[in-house]
Amino acid sequence: MDLTFVGTLDHGTVLDAVDEIGPLVRAPEVAAAWSQESALPGMTVGGLTRHLVSQPETAVDFLGIPVPAEAPRPSLLAYAASWDWLDAPVGHEANISIRDEFNAMGRAGARDSVEALDSAAARLPAALASAGPLTFVPWQQVAIPTEDFLVVRLMEIVVHADDLAVSVGLPTPRFADAAVEPVTRLLLALASRRHDQPALVRALSRAERGGPISAF
Repeated sequence: MDLTFVGTLDHGTVLDAVDEIGPLVRAPEVAAAWSQESALPGMTVGGLTRHLVSQPETAVDFLGIPVPAEAPRPSLLAYAASWDWLDAPVGHEANISIRDEFNAMGRAGARDSVEALDSAAARLPAALASAGPLTFVPWQQVAIPTEDFLVVRLMEIVVHADDLAVSVGLPTPRFADAAVEPVTRLLLALASRRHDQPALVRALSRAERGGPISAF
């Protein structure tokens, strides 16, 4: 059975998650470390912040794109399998291009990222209210269920908020269970692609035998 969040995700969860990252993006510690390397090798704190902010921006932009009738409609996990960065090492072109793009965007400065977040947050309620059942993703030229698209955005927000907080020595934002639960389910499903069943069971149940397990 494939993973989907159709009919189970409250769109308001995304609004709450975006609100939750506001204080972190505005934190003086983030601005002070802007040009320093973040917890992600090669990505500056500014680039990482801009990447985090781009998640609600992407939601606003993509929710408003008409869905082409001919667009393929893969399942969530089939869609995830098409991400060229998912199984790529840090030094792979797929990851380097993301790093370089957001490092360049981050050079506009901390105020630019705060303004981008505020703009996306202001436009997001209307975008969610008018969203249809499918969202077109131009990166892969596919249409996926809107709730699944939003959970991917939540995953990016939750994961990169932690990356950013760790990068500057601040507490990681505490997201609502309604956001963390679908993110955890998606991460577990992605981790199961990389690790066999015994490794997953041990990591989740036995501290004395469990090894490191990651989705990416």
